[in-house]
Amino acid sequence: MKKITLIAMFAALLAGCGQARRNDAAEVSQDKYNSVVYELNIRQATPEGTFAAAERYLPELKKMGVDIVWLMPIHPIGVDGRKGSLGSYYSISDYEAVNPEFGDIESFDRFVAAAHDLGLKVIIDWVANHTSRDAKWWKEGHEDWYVLDEESGLPIVQYDWTDIAKLDYANADMREAMTSAMLFWIGRGVDGFRCDVAYEVPIDFWQQAFARIREAAPDVYLLAEGEKTFLHDSAFDTTYGWDLHHLMNAIARGEKSAADLRAYVESDAAAYPAPAMRLMFTSNHDENSWSGSEFERMGDAAATFAALTFVLPQGQPLIYTGQEIGLDRRLEFFEKDTVDGLTDPQCGAGWRELYTDLCRLRHTNAALSAGEDIAPMVYMEGAPEDVMAFTREKDGRAVFCLFNLSAEPQTVVVTDSVAGGYKTLTGGEYALTADSSILLAPWQWMILTR
Repeated sequence: MKKITLIAMFAALLAGCGQARRNDAAEVSQDKYNSVVYELNIRQATPEGTFAAAERYLPELKKMGVDIVWLMPIHPIGVDGRKGSLGSYYSISDYEAVNPEFGDIESFDRFVAAAHDLGLKVIIDWVANHTSRDAKWWKEGHEDWYVLDEESGLPIVQYDWTDIAKLDYANADMREAMTSAMLFWIGRGVDGFRCDVAYEVPIDFWQQAFARIREAAPDVYLLAEGEKTFLHDSAFDTTYGWDLHHLMNAIARGEKSAADLRAYVESDAAAYPAPAMRLMFTSNHDENSWSGSEFERMGDAAATFAALTFVLPQGQPLIYTGQEIGLDRRLEFFEKDTVDGLTDPQCGAGWRELYTDLCRLRHTNAALSAGEDIAPMVYMEGAPEDVMAFTREKDGRAVFCLFNLSAEPQTVVVTDSVAGGYKTLTGGEYALTADSSILLAPWQWMILTR
């Protein structure tokens, strides 16, 4: 597992100089607008790879400060064209059943009930764009529910997803069956959906289906894998911040800079006005398996960008399975590949503490809430070009953030606008005086609150 180094962490300020971390009660009402999402890879999270085993890890997620547990697809996986020995989660054969690899539907119900008892919400991955090629719907004779190849008469394949069959949203009966399947899970206590390749599905389907789902569950949470503004049109709460993710990778490689990030923040806010939320992440199942862990892509900047995802406007931070212990390798996607040590509370303690501190900050400081009335970023004048230096303030709470987004040391001179008394992430006292200097090592960062 990856250790947090001083080059990535501002040890004196962020580790609290050895003092105990505070455990304040939340001072901001917790809802989707200041929530933290955790993507749980059931197959890889535990040696057993089951709902029952993952259920035992829920108290640790609660302790860390997670609010929403997103389960990668829980449904049975098709056999026709299966990739690897276990197959892709995203090749679904039956929308109203669970993958026997993970357990039965009763063990899933127990997982959801245990999460709810802890105050956690559970959302499931929903793959509405396609099924497996041997799905229940196909076997039942619903060929007209699929987009068919004219020559073979079989469902078309998208991209290199040779194990899937594209659904035809011109068919009203298929739409009704899809909506009914989603309502089936709402009826079992699921709190929402992360919708795979949501931009490939007509927006009017999402609008119509979600109107019915919101009638059944007014507080449902809806996350779209996609970066299209229309997905927020009476449909999703949150969309993926893919452009931000790729920009952070590029900054870590020295190909982009803090100036590019400032431009992104401005343009993204204009394209996705509040209360739209943007999922911000340094890893997820796609990135980890196909592009590498955050350490492979970001090197010493991994902790820097992890912290940044918690403080940017309109952001909703995501933690992927294994990030809380500094997992520094790619996980197999179609095979069993356990994240060793995940369920050991002592494993990766530095990373657990980091994410715990960031989650607590998200919950207790109103300046970081998303939603309709977000706190704008106010940049400190005179900061070096490679440093993101900004404040955000709301309801008497404020944060002052400094992020050196370069591989070179940077000196920041404190201005009157930000001078004053603050607390560190871990609750220690810290004072900034006007005209004093702060030397930031490469990729060093600090978040102060008041």
